[in-house]
Amino acid sequence: MPARHSAVMPVPGGTAAGAADAEDRTRDRVLNAVLEHGPVSAAELGDMLGFTPAAVRRHLDHLQRAGVIEVKRVAKAGAGAGRPARRYVLSSQGQSKLGDDYLNIASSALRKLRDLAGEEAVRDYAVERFAEMEERYAPEVDLAGSDIAARAVALSKALSRDGYVASAASIETKAPLPASLSSVQLCQGHCPIQQLAAEFPVFCDTETELFSRLVGVDVRRLSTLAQGGHVCTTHIPTGRPAAKEALGFPKLRATPHVESNNQ
Repeated sequence: MPARHSAVMPVPGGTAAGAADAEDRTRDRVLNAVLEHGPVSAAELGDMLGFTPAAVRRHLDHLQRAGVIEVKRVAKAGAGAGRPARRYVLSSQGQSKLGDDYLNIASSALRKLRDLAGEEAVRDYAVERFAEMEERYAPEVDLAGSDIAARAVALSKALSRDGYVASAASIETKAPLPASLSSVQLCQGHCPIQQLAAEFPVFCDTETELFSRLVGVDVRRLSTLAQGGHVCTTHIPTGRPAAKEALGFPKLRATPHVESNNQ
C-alpha cells in the first residue's frame, strides 16, 4: 500500500503558486481515479492514491462543489435495510471537463454509418453491443431461478459491477396489491454512454429489450438519464414466473446485410 499523506505541502523555499499547482495536480489525480474506477467510495480512493480519509474527502468535496463529480447512493449487497453507501462518479460536467473525445468520435462514426447505411445499421450496431452483455449476464440471472424479483436483483448486481450504479426495489403502497400487480423498479444511476444514447435513443430501446429477455417478462422504461431523467428507471412486473421465450424479442444479434443481386 502506498504511503498515506494528509495534504500536498509546499517544499521549503517554494512559492504559493507552486503549492497551488501541486494541489491542482493532486486534485486531478482524484478526478481521474473517479473517472477510471467510479462508482467508487472515498475509502477506496484513499487506498488507491495513498491519501488519508481527511485529505481525500477534502478533494472530493471541492470537486463536488465544482460540479464535476456527484454522489450516488448504492445499497450494499447483503446489508439489509441499512443506509446506502456513498459512491462517487463523474457528472456530465466532469465528463466534459476531461474531454469526451471517445464519445464524440463514436457519435461522429454512428452519424456517418446512418448516412451511408440507414437507421437499421445503427440498430444493428446497438444490438451487437448489448449481445455481449446478454451473454455475460444471462447465466448469472438464470441462477436466480424463475422468481422475477430475484432475477431483477441479480440483473441489478451485474449492472452495478459494470458501473451502472443499479438497484432493484419492490414497489410499496399503502394498500396491499394483488400478487398479479406486484412489481420492481430497476434503477440505474449512471450510464457510460449517456451522451451517445441522447443522440441515438435506439441504445436505450435495445437495452430495454435486453432487460425483458433477461428477467423473462415484458418491461417498460419509465425514464432515462439520456432524456434528462435523474436515473434510468425500468418497471418490471413480478406477478408471474419468467417465460423468456414468450416475449417476442429475438435473441440480440445483428441483422446480416444481404447484398442485392439487382443490377
